[in-house]
Formats: sequence, C-alpha cells, structure tokens
Amino acid sequence: MALVSAAEMLKKAKAGHYAVGQFNINNLEWTKAILTTAQECNSPVILGVSEGAGKYMTGYKTVQAMVAAMVEELGITVPVATHLDHGSFDGCMKCIEAGFTSIMFDGSHYSIEENVAKTTELVKLAHEKGMSIEAEVGSIGGEEDGVVGMGECADPNECKAVADLGVDFLAAGIGNIHGKYPENWAGLSFETLDAIQKLTGDMPLVLHGGTGIPDDMIKKAIDLGVAKINVNTDCQLVFADATRKYIEAGKDLEGKGFDPRKLLKPGTDAIAECVKTKMELFGSVGKA
Repeated sequence: MALVSAAEMLKKAKAGHYAVGQFNINNLEWTKAILTTAQECNSPVILGVSEGAGKYMTGYKTVQAMVAAMVEELGITVPVATHLDHGSFDGCMKCIEAGFTSIMFDGSHYSIEENVAKTTELVKLAHEKGMSIEAEVGSIGGEEDGVVGMGECADPNECKAVADLGVDFLAAGIGNIHGKYPENWAGLSFETLDAIQKLTGDMPLVLHGGTGIPDDMIKKAIDLGVAKINVNTDCQLVFADATRKYIEAGKDLEGKGFDPRKLLKPGTDAIAECVKTKMELFGSVGKA
C-alpha cells in the first residue's frame, strides 16, 4: 500500500474505540523495525518525525524517500502515514513540499488568535495535497527537540475553536508530558479530556507523551476519544538498554560483532518488541 494520510485510519480508530500508535523514527533501523512490526501485527501505523530527527536524517525529502522505498521493498500492505511531529510553520511547509502524508502544526506557544490564523492557512494547504493535519492546544509538558511545555491542561473552548478550523485530529494538553514522568506527576486530567471530547464530537484526539503513562490510564483515555498515541522515549530507552548489554557482554569483540548490522540488531529487535506491546495495548492489532 502506498503511504496514506492519517485521517481515515484515525476516524476508524475513534469509531472502533482503539488507538493508532505514532512511533517516532530516527534512522533506517528505527523505521524498518516499526514497519515490519506493523505488518506482522496487521496494524495501521504513523511514523513520527520531529524537526530535530528530520534534520539529523539530512532533510524531509530524504526521510520521505526512505520510507516510501522501504514500504515497497518490504512489501508493506498496512496503512502507513509519514507525520511531522511538533512542526513549526516553516517545518510544515517543508514537509508539504517533501510529500509527507501528514503534518502537525504546534502553535501552542502562540496566542490563540495567531495559532488560529496559522492553522487555518496550513489546513488549506495540507488538504489541497490530500494530507492530514494535527493541531495542538495547551502545551505538552517536558521537552522535545527544544520545544518545552509545562504540561498544563487545555481550555476545552479553545480546543473546539481550533477543531472547527478543519484540522483532522487534535492534540490537547491534559497533564501529559514528553519523556520520563516524574514521581510527583499528578496523572492525566480525565475531567479535561471528557470536556474536550463533548465539545469536539467525532474529532479524533491525540495523546502525546505516551511513555510512562500507566496502562489503565491509556485505556481510559482511549475510551474518552483518544485515537492516536505518540511513543518515542520508550523506543529510545529499550534501544539504549539492549545496545548497552551487547557491548557490556563483549559481543562487539567476538568475531565481527563490531559490524554495525550486528551491533545495532539487539536494539532494533527491542524496538520491534516495544512497538508490538504498544499496539496490543492500544488495540490496533488486526485493524489494518
């Protein structure tokens, strides 16, 4: 299957009371592990690309070409979207040009008026290209590629105002944060989520900062309208842990254990296992 926008897969997820995982990619190994696992699980999947990761991989055109070629070469038949994560206005424009199938405009640090104006322009441009677009209201806590948020809860009325601009799905801050969660984290505000859901109706909602949220909270969030859950730190942690164990065990010193294809394999396998576990939790297995 060719790469698709995320709009249809998330509409189906919202209606079916499950969520599609967005798994961020950083290189070929990350991408291959996620795509092959999605195929194995017969699950739709969204490949997230932060602006920092896009730059690291030399640009959005490189990323899009790599994913498109990999989908073809691996015979991937499940729906796959390439999605800009926490994009600036300029980043969104570059991804539209590069042929991404989905973008997220993070205008949460602007005034609501400026966020609305910029989102309106990008909705028009994205939809002209058949792309889906995600917007954000209320910043997500923690830090991701220099974008820092305190994790406040979004105003449900502002969420409705942005949803009404024609975006395809909406990320709303409900106390979630990027990265590891601190011990004193207060948990998700389901009261806020419920209020947003009641005002935005069929709009699929997005939960950022999926790493570290207890499983029961994830399931409750899905029940309350979350149809897309973003995972990044979890994959980074298991990759680092598996790679560390390989080196500490001296495997890189045995034969050709230093070959990057062997050196990176334990971490890549760990990502695949992590993605499978998340897809099972989100309920997207068998939903392609």
